[in-house]
Amino acid sequence: MAKVSVREISRRTGYSPATVSNALNHKKGVSRETADSIIAVAQDLGYQRPERLDRIVFVLARKNGLVVDESMFHPAVIDGVERQARRYGLQTSYVTLELADKKAAAKQVEELTQDTSGGIVLLGTEMQEEDFRLFDDVTTPFILLDSWSDEHFFESINISNEDASYRATKYLISKGHKRIGYLSGSFAIRNFPNRGMGYRHAMESVGLEADPAYHVSVGTTLESAYQDMLSWLSHSPELPTAFFCDNDVLAVGAMRALMEKGYRVPDDVSFVGFDDLPFASFANPPLTTIHVPKREFGELAVKKLMENIKSPKGYVCKTQMSTIFVERESVREI
Repeated sequence: MAKVSVREISRRTGYSPATVSNALNHKKGVSRETADSIIAVAQDLGYQRPERLDRIVFVLARKNGLVVDESMFHPAVIDGVERQARRYGLQTSYVTLELADKKAAAKQVEELTQDTSGGIVLLGTEMQEEDFRLFDDVTTPFILLDSWSDEHFFESINISNEDASYRATKYLISKGHKRIGYLSGSFAIRNFPNRGMGYRHAMESVGLEADPAYHVSVGTTLESAYQDMLSWLSHSPELPTAFFCDNDVLAVGAMRALMEKGYRVPDDVSFVGFDDLPFASFANPPLTTIHVPKREFGELAVKKLMENIKSPKGYVCKTQMSTIFVERESVREI
């Protein structure tokens, strides 16, 4: 297959890269006459939309590593991608996209997308809105996992963050908790605000206040969550009876700080996490949390990628995957 870039087709036709990309991907918003002219030039240059993939490229987008380096979330997603790729007879390769260096990242994306026979599964957990511009002109088949863009239409699969957090908070309420705090990550990946919305929605649904005094922002690694919680405890006059946490890393780090200060979990303070990372079941006490079907997450990404290759459509979908609540020993009934 000829390696023809969107920018080259844009230069030849005079249309913007975004218009060229939309035409090549049969998306709405481009007139039939414009699309036909773009496709004609693309074909003259040797461009052909792939009818099958030769491999899956798993791309881990890394902004600063403050979430992905310690979460242990993506290894299970990768396993799911590999398993499903094998079912289609495809190999899987792996790339880390370092977003901190924008110029280098742009070059890396250009290199990744030269060969359109390799479909991309992009884990965008740490990506911010400005980072999605890197993929605005991409014609290579790709699907975005664990993130979304407000400005660009990308096929994506996400966790049902708000719904899951709502149900977890309602669980704490059902156990008699009324003073429920919120432990948020100081590096706010796109998932976290939606989890906070679910927490606040649950509190409001029963007439409880999401007290700002119980909203604690901590670092997103085990060590920084532990240190920041210690700092908060040194000047906090009163504790809530429970915390809903943005993820398991925050919960376990904060639990360690509390127990070091003489508090008992769950007798004094209960905790609910999010993700169900491997260490959650081995925490002291074992952590009640929200299980994300991580392998299935990866499998579904490959399935949808292959479906889009087989049957191109003029629109994209944002898919939400449901979660499973896992009850362990970090919550007490009041």
